[in-house]
Amino acid sequence: MPRCARLSSGCRWLPAQLPWIQAVVVKTRNSQDPQQKRGTVVYGETADRKILENGVWYAIDPMINRDASLYLDTRNVRVWASQHLRDKSVLNTFAYTGSLGVAAQAGGAARVVHLELNRRFLNVAKTSYTLNGFPINKSDFQVGDFWPRINRLKAADERFDCVFLDPPIHSATARGVVDLAQSYTRLINKVRPLIKHDGYLVAINNALFVSGAAYLKEVESVCADGYLTIEELISVPEDFIGEPGAQRSASVTDPAPFNHSTKIVVLKVRRKG
Repeated sequence: MPRCARLSSGCRWLPAQLPWIQAVVVKTRNSQDPQQKRGTVVYGETADRKILENGVWYAIDPMINRDASLYLDTRNVRVWASQHLRDKSVLNTFAYTGSLGVAAQAGGAARVVHLELNRRFLNVAKTSYTLNGFPINKSDFQVGDFWPRINRLKAADERFDCVFLDPPIHSATARGVVDLAQSYTRLINKVRPLIKHDGYLVAINNALFVSGAAYLKEVESVCADGYLTIEELISVPEDFIGEPGAQRSASVTDPAPFNHSTKIVVLKVRRKG
């Protein structure tokens, strides 16, 4: 069946089954056309630009990137942030559209600094602030490369009660390389000097090809010096994985003891002295 016919058939079937759908966006991941990768509206007029989750508004732009601009697998991290970070200072590295920091702000955080390479993504985070009536301090929305930005924060003797570390699977700039299969320990060691005594480091690894056991072993190796301890593992929401009893495709690697390839660990930090 031609692609256009498949789309037409799907666009008729989806609204019939899910009448609340107002728009359908199709993304062609392997297209050579950047716009096709970001997506095309094939049903309805425009895609929604905000979503309400647990009483918090998040701005979204479903066609800003190859994904939908809000990661649903980290919903429980946003719940954790809203429950644990009141009056705390937070650094949201690799912030993307800022959802983890927005959740922390909604939970009463005293200060949230978002660090992201792409200004367009941080503008979405600012829109989330506006939707919720949060004040926007421009200096807390920092555009720049992770590596020199972290160095600047260290040089300024900044300290935070919590650091979110949710990097892309692979990223390379002139200043450094992010590779979740090869160098996650380097990322942890890069940010841990910025965390206060008894603070938190929320370390997320979403690489499909890194097993849960391998990731946990790497995290445990960083904890061997006694200055980091595993506080808890945060699961991906069950409704994100699929309905109970639904057939699921086999994982590339076994995520156990996590329940999904998005592997989330909360670490407690102890500082010398």
